[in-house]
Amino acid sequence: MNPLLQQLKKRRLALGLNQSDMLLRIGVSRQQYQRLESKGNPRLDTLELIAKGLKSKLMLIPEDKLSAVRAVLEQEGEYSDKESPVLGKSLEPTKDNTKQSLIDNPWQGLLGEEG
Repeated sequence: MNPLLQQLKKRRLALGLNQSDMLLRIGVSRQQYQRLESKGNPRLDTLELIAKGLKSKLMLIPEDKLSAVRAVLEQEGEYSDKESPVLGKSLEPTKDNTKQSLIDNPWQGLLGEEG
């Protein structure tokens, strides 16, 4: 599966949403969203719409800025140094199992991780 589509699914699940919820959020039926999430090749405007529905932003990170992004995420104390398909690290949560809201932790789910 495409890493971007995996991130969309992980983000949706992290928000506690099912595919049917996307109809109310972005006007896409469960069947359409399921197809897109599993094997889709969405247009940019569709990705932007989905990102908005998932309370996210699409972003390109220049390769020469990856270390700066990592540093910011690590500075927040939320992530470890494990491998990731997005930034070369998995950036898994390292704090205890206490879940924070997205308001308390705006970095939560940024890279598609659950939690």
